[in-house]
Amino acid sequence: MRTVLFVCHANTCRSVMAQVLLARMLEERSVNDRIRVASGGVGNVARDGMISSLDARIVLREEGIHLGETAIVSTDLREHPEVVAGADLILTMTAAQKGAVAALAGTDGRPVFTLREFAGEDGDIGDPVGRDEDVYRACRDEIKRCLKLSLGRLLVTLSP
Repeated sequence: MRTVLFVCHANTCRSVMAQVLLARMLEERSVNDRIRVASGGVGNVARDGMISSLDARIVLREEGIHLGETAIVSTDLREHPEVVAGADLILTMTAAQKGAVAALAGTDGRPVFTLREFAGEDGDIGDPVGRDEDVYRACRDEIKRCLKLSLGRLLVTLSP
């Protein structure tokens, strides 16, 4: 099984939204049995076991995804090089996170892109933390748009 790893700062908002949105897209295409989706954080506030943001869970519910409070808990990638080493493709939300991932143990040669870069675009996906639900909604929609744009490339990249 191949693994795509989404990375953001704390692994409570953007990477969680990307993880569940891609997992649903893979399930809809019946390829979820060959591609695993994971997420983690690289920021100084990343901690193992933090629960997903309530606002992220609320805007995911609008997409029909009912994510329980502890369905996904955060992983501090600085403390878990095995998660990075187990990834076949790593997609970050920002260029700074891409740089932070590249400096982690276990990255050695693994493809690392920002999500927008992998979708053929420039720029970062901003952090909605501390903002209102409309910002979370816009962030979710941007992640979903980039995932749709890059799904074909992702499937080819992760083909055995």
